[in-house]
Amino acid sequence: MSSSAPEGDATAEAAIRRGAGRNLALATAAFALTFWAWNLIAPLSQTYSDRLDLSPTQTSLLVAVPVLVGSLGRIPVGALTDRYGGRVMFTVICLVSIVPTLLVGLSGDSYALLVLWGFFLGVAGTSFAVGIPFVNAWHAPSRRGMATGVFGAGMGGTALSAFLTPRLVEQFGLLGTHLVMAAVLAAMGVVMWLASRDAPAWRPSREPALPRMRSALRLPVTWQMVALYALVFGGFVAFSTYLPTLLHTAYEFAQTEAGLRTAGFAVAAVVARPLGGILSDRIGPVWVCLVSFVGTCVLALVLAFQPPAELPAGVSFVLMALFLGLGTGGVFALVAKLVEPSRVGTVTGLVGAAGGLGGYFPPLVMGVIYQATGAYTWGFVLLAATALLVALYTARAFRHVEAPPRPR
Repeated sequence: MSSSAPEGDATAEAAIRRGAGRNLALATAAFALTFWAWNLIAPLSQTYSDRLDLSPTQTSLLVAVPVLVGSLGRIPVGALTDRYGGRVMFTVICLVSIVPTLLVGLSGDSYALLVLWGFFLGVAGTSFAVGIPFVNAWHAPSRRGMATGVFGAGMGGTALSAFLTPRLVEQFGLLGTHLVMAAVLAAMGVVMWLASRDAPAWRPSREPALPRMRSALRLPVTWQMVALYALVFGGFVAFSTYLPTLLHTAYEFAQTEAGLRTAGFAVAAVVARPLGGILSDRIGPVWVCLVSFVGTCVLALVLAFQPPAELPAGVSFVLMALFLGLGTGGVFALVAKLVEPSRVGTVTGLVGAAGGLGGYFPPLVMGVIYQATGAYTWGFVLLAATALLVALYTARAFRHVEAPPRPR
């Protein structure tokens, strides 16, 4: 009789490990797909610009609008995830995103309708605030950096969009491409409902959403993480959405060529994000963040001189993506380290909103700067200065955060 308890514990632990892996994979897949949907407009910016005769500022606004709802929407979605769990919220977001996906596909000849339905397409970008608390609950504290980093690799949906969306439009047309995406979103919603599960230890928060958000906003760590994530994830989103336009205007690449290079940028950031989480588990998230911020500063200064394509500019953009990806993994490893589990969803929503908003403004700024000066130099200088300030702040604000002990 005495041996049955340990044997039962071992069986339960093995089941939890299997569940953790399965649900991490499902969450990452759903995140990647919804991020693809969120980024449907940006890879086609040249098509819309040519068809509707848009100015650089109008194109920038069209590209940036989905980012707005995808950012601000993470605040209530994070709080709702604390209440209803990741299984329900992933299902809801996949299914709700079908409507604006279809309406964007039907609006290719109207700038006003594209902006309107692009605004609602931002709902797909809120899935990030669902996944972080969902996978956090499945993993022990010592593995949360790895888990959130792997989940964060789902932001590779932007790479899929940059690479595949222009090619699908060539094959199936604009509306046909959006119909395909709607069908895949519907299938993913069904899969998440039937196959995913919330962690056994997860418990719904019964506290009303507004008091919970006010409580999270009173935490200093929330605002600290907001500053860090607005730089790294905002930078990733800004480049992922605006890089096709930048490569076309500054380097005269065709839409498919610009999409291919933007996909390479996104893939580099996606690969680096789980690496940032894993390194955070080993050397501490503060060091990972500092490397990310300083590297971003240096690469932004290089790009300010508009080095020639392909080799100097291409390498610089890829290295920029790697540093930004490391930072996205490091910041949420720091969130998992500093925020109690019951608040992770709410704090994630607020921090994720800041990250998305960090990606909303740069395309607008870049469009205005290019229209005024004919170059992007001052936009990159502003990025370099911001990265340097955030690095200095991080070194000061988190100097007392302990690194994990070295394995013996």
